[in-house]
Amino acid sequence: MNDYYADLGVSRDASAQDIKRAYHKRARRLHPDVNPGPEAETEFKKVSQAYDVLSDSTKRAAYDRGQDPYAGASQNFGQGFSFTDIMDAFFGGAAGGSRGPRSRTQRGQDALVRLDIDLRTAVFGGQETVVIDTATRCATCTGSGSQPGTGTRTCASCAGRGEVQSVQRSFLGQVMTTRPCPDCRGFGEIIEQPCVDCAGEGRIRARRDLKIKVPGGVDSGTRIQLAAEGEVGPGGGAPGDLYVEIAVRPHETFRRRGDDLHCSVQVPMTAAALGATLSVETFDGPTEVDLQAGSQPQDTVTLPEQGVTHLRGSGRGDLIVHLDVRVPTKLDDTQRDLLAQLAEKRGESRPEGRLAPANNGFLGKLKEAFSAR
Repeated sequence: MNDYYADLGVSRDASAQDIKRAYHKRARRLHPDVNPGPEAETEFKKVSQAYDVLSDSTKRAAYDRGQDPYAGASQNFGQGFSFTDIMDAFFGGAAGGSRGPRSRTQRGQDALVRLDIDLRTAVFGGQETVVIDTATRCATCTGSGSQPGTGTRTCASCAGRGEVQSVQRSFLGQVMTTRPCPDCRGFGEIIEQPCVDCAGEGRIRARRDLKIKVPGGVDSGTRIQLAAEGEVGPGGGAPGDLYVEIAVRPHETFRRRGDDLHCSVQVPMTAAALGATLSVETFDGPTEVDLQAGSQPQDTVTLPEQGVTHLRGSGRGDLIVHLDVRVPTKLDDTQRDLLAQLAEKRGESRPEGRLAPANNGFLGKLKEAFSAR
């Protein structure tokens, strides 16, 4: 008997939410788009099959009673007896009444894709196009599984019940067992002429472009749920959901920390000493940055509301500008004389070397600012 709980790595008393989380974790790792290969594909099918059973309360209850919907027959319980066999022996007929044929139409599985976006899109949001490869409803048969102009017929073996009964002799006497019909696989009907495009599945694999709205404030790892955009189920059943996981590309100028943006601006030594107004190109366009006289290399200037849009709530983070004071490396004679005069007037002609505290310089401040990311 298939051990669906072990396939998902959950206990038998796991809640529906635990089962869903376990499935998403494994599906993300094993999905063919992320982990190609025959072994991963086989494991992905096992996990999907386990989720299909355990996420459905009716199927899960039947499975816990010993009925595996994906097995060709009732599973053994003890020495040659199934659970339903024993119930049949004491109560006669199928336990709890006839189970009847199972539906060909089932809900599809959820799907997961990754979307790479620029930092600007993460800041303001925008519309993106994601390419997905999922099962879609067959256009030829519209999900019925039958070739157009044909239909289904009642299974002669089970008379449309989807199950067959047999009588066996045991130490309890004659025992009547009920099993899914092997001819119609428990559906009660047989497709006379399966659709040539989907082979009777009611769905085909297809690639399509899907435009999605990315909200401002998303970050790497954020997932956007799109209802009914996942895999179409067997028999053209309702599609599952699509989860789009965001991955933000690194930016050459700006770095993100929470909802704040950080950047470094090169400032001439004279501008830092005398003060100045600089024009800095930001995501909001050219912005003026006022430098106070005597600005130091480790100083920062905060531009409010020019960071990342808050994903939940209103407003935006800040833009933190780190000052990179540049010292000239080439001086002509006049410039050298002027600096020498300035040094003499400031008493710095023969300066003393004083050790600065560790991690107190500009690079140390930058390292501390981004150590949390």
